[in-house]
Amino acid sequence: MAADEIERALEATLFASEEPMSVDALAKHLGGLANGDVRDGLKSLAAQYEKRGVHLVERGKRWHFETAADLAHLLRREREQVRRLSRAATEVLSIIAYHEPVSRAEIESIRGVQTSAGTLDVLMEAGWIKMAGRREVPGRPVIYATTLEFLDHFGLESRRDLPGMDELRAAGLLDPVDDALEEAMDSAGSSDPTGDHGDDQEPEEAGEEDI
Repeated sequence: MAADEIERALEATLFASEEPMSVDALAKHLGGLANGDVRDGLKSLAAQYEKRGVHLVERGKRWHFETAADLAHLLRREREQVRRLSRAATEVLSIIAYHEPVSRAEIESIRGVQTSAGTLDVLMEAGWIKMAGRREVPGRPVIYATTLEFLDHFGLESRRDLPGMDELRAAGLLDPVDDALEEAMDSAGSSDPTGDHGDDQEPEEAGEEDI
């Protein structure tokens, strides 16, 4: 297939697809095209759509079309106000994003406090984290990781695009408590906690709200 034919085929396939597609999936769908030709076609298409109302983007090594960020307000409809994540849920999500895959015990070691099951449930219901298997240690604790929905919601191509602590501090997004959390995260990086609470009931944190 010529380059322009490949681009048209990719465009049609991605418009019709209900889910983002990887390079491998696109290559197979289009009759076994070379992955390199598919990547070239995707990059060319993405460049063509840069100034359009929809953009072709890659999230977690999968490609899809999405509304241009500056036009998203035109498509919003009135809806119930979404409640913000609690500080506890935000901390847990951040720890999972920067340290995944991690177990609940490892999250608690970094935070220095117990994490309620409800906090993890809220993040899983939002589609931002998932169970990613079990740690192969005694007790085989469940480990958690972020999802493609997490990358898509925050406009990240991959976890490599997560901001560093210096960037967060420069933007005024870290306060003294966050700095203390950062120190705890750094110190936890040299340890390997592997225990987990399994299905045991734990008390909720004082004053902690799930959302």
